[in-house]
Amino acid sequence: MRYGIHSNSYQGHYDKVLCVCSAGILRSATAAHVLAGEPYNCNTRNVGTAGYALIPVTEDLIQWADYIVCMEPEHEIYVRNKMIEWHFNKPIITLHIEDIYEYRDPELIKLIKEKYSEKIKEIKNGNYLP
Repeated sequence: MRYGIHSNSYQGHYDKVLCVCSAGILRSATAAHVLAGEPYNCNTRNVGTAGYALIPVTEDLIQWADYIVCMEPEHEIYVRNKMIEWHFNKPIITLHIEDIYEYRDPELIKLIKEKYSEKIKEIKNGNYLP
């Protein structure tokens, strides 16, 4: 077995959520911040799918995550293709949030909370279909 970030015992027993956007700087970083706080208390990381992403999607990060939160359908497609390549099957939540917001924009935070809270219920209730 490979040992990497997915085997860090100091992360606790919180849900591990990988937040994905294009650059991994604005939307996914805001989502990671929001989901790390109350009432969600998730262990979060943020990444990007574009070639210029600050932190790109990696096999270790996909393996680490319990589920993935994508900002747009194009990010979900990218992540699903990577999961096929790397032989993972994890739940993906797509929030359908456009790239028009600044980091921690109050409207972006509101959208993340509303859309995430609605969609996580499906996963928690076992109604997730890959």
